[in-house]
Amino acid sequence: MDISDLITPSTIVPSLKATSKKQALQELARHGAAVTGASEREIFEVLLERERLGTTGVGGGVAIPHGKLPGLNRLYGVFARLEQSIDFDSIDEQPVDLIFLLLAPETAGADHLKALARVSRQLRDKEMCEKLRGSDTAEALYALLTEAPASHAA
Repeated sequence: MDISDLITPSTIVPSLKATSKKQALQELARHGAAVTGASEREIFEVLLERERLGTTGVGGGVAIPHGKLPGLNRLYGVFARLEQSIDFDSIDEQPVDLIFLLLAPETAGADHLKALARVSRQLRDKEMCEKLRGSDTAEALYALLTEAPASHAA
């Protein structure tokens, strides 16, 4: 599974305005609803429920909120670069400024986990995160997120 299977330039938010974790999740739910056709409220509630189980702030300024929704026919992603870092209850207690929302069908077992692992691996790369923080257009962010890792280059 490639990141390009999850996002398009239109699912990238280069400058998300949010001052709290809740507000960021609300904004992401709004963007997720526009892409999936699912209800914004339903997405938001799924994300809040997942956060109650444990934070999706994975460290290094990155969060990967995710959830499963009935009615989806495939995995969807929304990537956002926040205008200002926010507290996201991250495992390293550092503020978050890069968020990758992942929405999956209720029936997605292994595919959901593979997508989470792929996104996590990509956003654990400090150099990649610095490049993302230095880019301010959806097209530039998309290009960075979907470029093949150097170790897989021909």
